[in-house]
Amino acid sequence: MLLHCNISYTSSFSVISSSLRRQDHPDESQDTVIRRRHNARSLSIYIRHNRDPKLNKNPNESQESFAPPPRRDVDGDDRSKLLELSLVTRRTPQFPGSIYAQSASDADVASSLPSLRKFLGSDDEGESEMEMIVKALEIRRKVTKEIIKESLVRKGRFGITYATNVTDRLGDFVDHVMIEAAALKQLPEFSESRFNLRVRTVIEDSNFVPLVRWLKHHEFSYNRIAKIICMSKGNLDSIRIMIEWLKTIHVKGEFIGVAFLRSGDNILQRSREELDEVVEYLESNGVRRDWMGYVVGRCPELLSFSMDEVKSRVDFFLKMGMNQNDFGTMVYDYPKIIGYFSFEEMEKKINYLKEFGLSTEEVGRLLAFKPHLMGCSIEERWKPLVKYFYYLGIPKEGMRRILVVKPILYCIDLEKTIAPKVRFLQEMGIPNEAIGNMLVKFPSFLTNSLYKKIRPVVIFLLTRAGVTQKNIGKVIAMDPALLGCSIGTKLEPNMRYYVSLGIRFHQLGEMIADFPMLLRYNVDNLRPKYRYLRRTMIRPLQDLIEFPRFFSYSLKRRIIPRHTIMVQNRVNFKLRYMLACTDEEFERRVKEKVERRERFEAGLGSDSEDSQLLDENISDEEFDLTDSLEEEDLA
Repeated sequence: MLLHCNISYTSSFSVISSSLRRQDHPDESQDTVIRRRHNARSLSIYIRHNRDPKLNKNPNESQESFAPPPRRDVDGDDRSKLLELSLVTRRTPQFPGSIYAQSASDADVASSLPSLRKFLGSDDEGESEMEMIVKALEIRRKVTKEIIKESLVRKGRFGITYATNVTDRLGDFVDHVMIEAAALKQLPEFSESRFNLRVRTVIEDSNFVPLVRWLKHHEFSYNRIAKIICMSKGNLDSIRIMIEWLKTIHVKGEFIGVAFLRSGDNILQRSREELDEVVEYLESNGVRRDWMGYVVGRCPELLSFSMDEVKSRVDFFLKMGMNQNDFGTMVYDYPKIIGYFSFEEMEKKINYLKEFGLSTEEVGRLLAFKPHLMGCSIEERWKPLVKYFYYLGIPKEGMRRILVVKPILYCIDLEKTIAPKVRFLQEMGIPNEAIGNMLVKFPSFLTNSLYKKIRPVVIFLLTRAGVTQKNIGKVIAMDPALLGCSIGTKLEPNMRYYVSLGIRFHQLGEMIADFPMLLRYNVDNLRPKYRYLRRTMIRPLQDLIEFPRFFSYSLKRRIIPRHTIMVQNRVNFKLRYMLACTDEEFERRVKEKVERRERFEAGLGSDSEDSQLLDENISDEEFDLTDSLEEEDLA
C-alpha cells in the first residue's frame, strides 16, 4: 500500500513539475520528457504506462489548457504515512521532520514541489498548524529511535531483536536525545548539520551504547536497562556511579536492578555522602556491614529516606525493648520491616498484638524472633485465624501461647494450610476440644506437611507399630509431637528395638496407646534401663509391657535410688507403684510395707488385701506429675 502511494503521488508530482516548466519555457519542445533525478524509479514506472505521450494527448486541446490531475482525497492514516515517506533519510531533498518535499539538487529551489500540506488538502480540512508540528515531532521521534537502534546494532554488536526491545522502552530518553540534538543546532559547528548527525553526536557523547553493554554484563534485563536509563534523565554517568557504590555495600546480582527500580526516582540525585551516612547509622545499630547488601537489595526504599526518617524508624523498634543485636538480626531476617511499612500501619499491628495480653517488651521480643508478623494483614490473616481458633475451643491464653511458641502460624494461609490438617484430625474421630488442646500443646503440628509428614506417620502407626484404628485418635491426641517425627530416623528404629526385646506386634500397639511417647525416645538411652531392669532388678518382660512409662524415668536419679531403698528394706513394688510417685510418697509406702512385713513375721496377721486396695487407689495425678520429669531421654 505504501509503495502504491509513493508511485501514485510521485507521478502526480512529476506531472505538476512538467506542467510548470512548460509554462515557464513555451519554446521548449513538447516531446521532451523532463526527468527528475531524485525520482527516477517512480518516473520510469510512469513512462512505462505512458509510452507515447503524443497518442494520449488530445490534438484539439491547446497547451495552455493543460491542467494537473485533480487532487485525490487521502484519509488521515495515508496522509501520515505519505508524510513519513517524504522524510526518509535516503532522499536527499528531505530532512527528518520536514513538512515540505523540496529538492536541493534542483537548479532553483523555488521551483520545487508545492508543500505536502497544501497538496493533501490540510487547509480545506481545517488542520491546524499545531497538528502538523505534532506530526513532524512524531516522525522525528521515529527517526531518533531508528538511529538509537542502529547505534546498538552497529556499535554495541547487539542483536536486532534485543536492540528493538530496548529502544521501544526508551521513551523519555528518546525525547531527551531529540531536545539535545535540537539544542546543538545553536552551536556554530552544528548550525548547518543535519538532524541525524546531531542525534548521533548526542548518543556518542552520552556513552549510551557502552552503558547498555555494561548493564547487560551485570545481568540486567532489557526492561530494567530501559527503566534505569529513563530514570537518569539524561545523566547516564550517575548510573555507573550508583552501581559502583551499591557494590561497595555488597549488593549483588539482580538485586542491583531491584535497588534502582524500587528506591525511587531521586536515588540518582542523592549524593554519595548522604547514602554513606544512612549505611553507617544502620551499622551502628546492629546491622553488620556484610549484611548491608542483603538488606538494601530487599528493601531499597531505605535509600530514598532522609536521615531523620531513618532515625525515627530505628528508634521505633529500639523503644520496644530491643537491643542492637536483636534489631540487627530482625532487619536481616526481614529487611522490609525497616522501610516498607508506614508508621500508622506498624502501630496498628502492634496494638492488635497487645490484645493477646502481651506487653510492649514482649511484642518487641516477638518481632525480633519473627519479624514477618509485621508483613501480615490484620483483616486477611489474623482476624480469620482468631475466629477459627475460637471455633476449636481455644481460649485467649491458648492463642497467646500459640503466638509466642509458633508465631509463624499467624503468617500462613488459613484455608490452604491450617484448615485441611484440622479436618484430617476430625476425620480420625478427634473432637474439636481435643484438637484445640493438641494445637495449644504442640503448635508445630500445623506447620508440618499433611501429605509428606502427617499422613505417612499415621499410616506407619497403623501398619507397622500395631496401633489399632480405634486407638489412633487417642495416640495422636495424647502425643501430637509424634506427627513431627521422622519415620526413617526415629520411629522405625524405635519400633525395631522394641520388637527385638520380644514384644509382640499387638502388645507394642497397646503400649503405644498407653504411652505414645515411647516411640520418641533415643534408643541409646533405653538400652541401659532395660539391662538394669532385667539383670539387676530381675523383673520379667511382662512388667515392662504393663508399665511402658518405665522408660520415661531417669536411671540414675529415680530407678537406681528407689530400687536400692527397696532392697535395703526387703520390700517389693510393681513398677507402677515404685516410680509413679514423689519421694515422700515412696518413703511412706516403703515404711508401711515394712511395718506390715514385721507384723506378719510376728504372727499378727496379714493385710495383703488392704495393701492391694491401697495400691490401687493411687491417683492418676501422680502419673501426670512424672510424665515430663525425665524428658532428657528424648532425642
